[in-house]
Amino acid sequence: MSLGLVGVKRGMTRVFSDDGASTPVTVLEVIANRVVRVKTNESDGYRAVQVTYGEKHKNRINKALEGEYKKAGELAGLGLWEFRLDEGEGDDLSAGGEISLELFKEGELVDVSGTSIGKGF
Repeated sequence: MSLGLVGVKRGMTRVFSDDGASTPVTVLEVIANRVVRVKTNESDGYRAVQVTYGEKHKNRINKALEGEYKKAGELAGLGLWEFRLDEGEGDDLSAGGEISLELFKEGELVDVSGTSIGKGF
């Protein structure tokens, strides 16, 4: 599935087993994403979904984004991300809906990517 989640906070820690062995783990806090728009082949020439998360004051976004959120009837989010969809993927998504952690099954492997702020060392 190519659909992703944005607004995932992660951190490294360790978990101790009963015998005292330490196992390094990555802890994820997954924030539910709101669907702003679903693009279709008929209207846009390709299939995609636009998502956002969190809230941002409407004075802190530009007019183009304000129009997108207003058209969808959504509150302004911390960003607007678009994910391409394969055929048959995301058929149950609609504007105003939500993508939450239930998208994943327990034990399923996920790819996580992020941007390092870099310190120049």
